[in-house]
Amino acid sequence: MNTQKGLTLVELMVAMLMALFLSAGLFTMFAMSAKNVTSTGQFAELQENARMALAIMSKDVSQTGFMADLNGVSLVLGSNVALSDTAISPDCTGGGYNNSSFPNAQPAHFRLIWGYTAGAGAGSMDCSSSAKSGTDVLQIKRLVGPDVDASSLMANQFYMVSNFNRGLFFKGGESPTPSVTDGRYWQYQHHVYYIENENRSGNVVPILKRRRLTSAGMVEESFVDGVEDMQVLYGVDNSGDGAADGYVSAANVNNSLWDRQDSRRIVSVSINLLLRSIEEDPEFSSQEFSYQVGLRTAQDFNDGYRRQVISSTIILENPALLNQS
Repeated sequence: MNTQKGLTLVELMVAMLMALFLSAGLFTMFAMSAKNVTSTGQFAELQENARMALAIMSKDVSQTGFMADLNGVSLVLGSNVALSDTAISPDCTGGGYNNSSFPNAQPAHFRLIWGYTAGAGAGSMDCSSSAKSGTDVLQIKRLVGPDVDASSLMANQFYMVSNFNRGLFFKGGESPTPSVTDGRYWQYQHHVYYIENENRSGNVVPILKRRRLTSAGMVEESFVDGVEDMQVLYGVDNSGDGAADGYVSAANVNNSLWDRQDSRRIVSVSINLLLRSIEEDPEFSSQEFSYQVGLRTAQDFNDGYRRQVISSTIILENPALLNQS
């Protein structure tokens, strides 16, 4: 009886062909898995960066204009406010006659909120000249609660001590500590939010940054990578009921509104952010996508970055409540 030993040429070729098909299937499965891992990772990155950006800005911006016992009162140097050792460099001076970190002697309203679009020719701020063209810059000023004890003041921060009649801005660490009758001490902050591109080993990364007031001047802080655009819309209350009757861009907010020269108020702010992944995905093309960022349409991209738009409307608690009083 004849016994077959080994494989025939036909059987060997069939086995090789089956192995080839199995290998191709495994390779395709691994390639698809790697692609899914990349896209899933980038979407998670976008969502986490978006969450951080809005969390940082929302809490801060909502308290814009908070001045404790002097809420709702125009701060006038030499009348209801005074300064003590508040010279800083560099400062951030925005549009208007009275819009640095501290009130000046100009006969103009001390602005507590202001904004503009970088590169639009409608004003600028001397400390954010590197802001990405076409993106918005937002400036706010406020006291930071809760009030603090005079013994816990920090030398690298500025404060205001105030009662219902007057306030005094000063730098922590002064001796003796400035005071007013029945006054409370509050940390004072001046923040400027903007977007700036940074080159990291040939990869240009857009970053949400902030300038923050310290005794060393307006220092720069980097917050969230991948924030490519910021468009800010201002909710304007025309009727005095504390609710926004409409939203406009910074270009459509005139000086009388910034300076609160009439009954109208900015009572809310809509923050609209466009985020992109930090690294490109060679398997992804952004050519077919467009994004509505506030009133602006972002389109004509030709790269491999994934993008996401996120928006939040923030009530400015102090102006809104003042309009209802």
